[in-house]
Amino acid sequence: MIPLRDSVTLARRPLVTAALVAGSVVAYLLSIRSGGSILDGPAQQTLVAYGAIPYELTHLGSHCALAAAGFSQTVLCSGQRGVFGTTPSQPATWETVFSSLFVHANLGHLALEACFLAVFGATLEDALGRPRFLVFWLLGGLAALALTAAVHPDSTTPTIGAAGAIAAVGAGYVTMRPDARVQTLVALPFFFGLPRLPAWALLGVWLALETVLAGLHAITAPGGGAGTVLVALLGGLAFGVLAAHLFVRGRPAPAAAAGGV
Repeated sequence: MIPLRDSVTLARRPLVTAALVAGSVVAYLLSIRSGGSILDGPAQQTLVAYGAIPYELTHLGSHCALAAAGFSQTVLCSGQRGVFGTTPSQPATWETVFSSLFVHANLGHLALEACFLAVFGATLEDALGRPRFLVFWLLGGLAALALTAAVHPDSTTPTIGAAGAIAAVGAGYVTMRPDARVQTLVALPFFFGLPRLPAWALLGVWLALETVLAGLHAITAPGGGAGTVLVALLGGLAFGVLAAHLFVRGRPAPAAAAGGV
């Protein structure tokens, strides 16, 4: 299921949305230079180094690294009981708060988030204006990370991707444009078509996909699962619903296309 375009006519080009998508692609290509592959994504060490780890955020001064545990690997952090030694050089904790938004587990993870951000982001950027939209996207991601750290303060699972920020954008989109519809490519074993789906329904499908894939460990860093991703999504959704009208206040609404798509 791939969203293509919505029923809203844009008054300005979505430059910020395009830059965020392009930035994610560039960051992905850079992340696999030191290990990994274009399909399978960066090495686990890269995800741990550049992902935002709740334990580091709630235990300032502590740092985490990937360590061998029998036949597998796990994330250990300084300050944990029974953990000794020093961690290898890595970005500062505050830097990972931002870098984590551009790190993705694999190509499918990147494509899933880029497609939905491209559609939802373009329209919301038009409604908010470019600077406000960038701040909205960033605060949505920070709100998702803050809730994750509050609910799982001792978690050593790196949070990666912009799911929380995109959930905020999607919630803001649906709040501002509850009647909008999105032309979507649907390719199933017994159905292929381009239906026009309500934006709220498409947002629900994306949220479900993120949660299911996280549960299957297909889009998460080491130790990740559906629980952590679900909390981030809820944080982003809450921010998007509560902040959308505040951010759009004082700006003219973009005109909707008369005929739709």
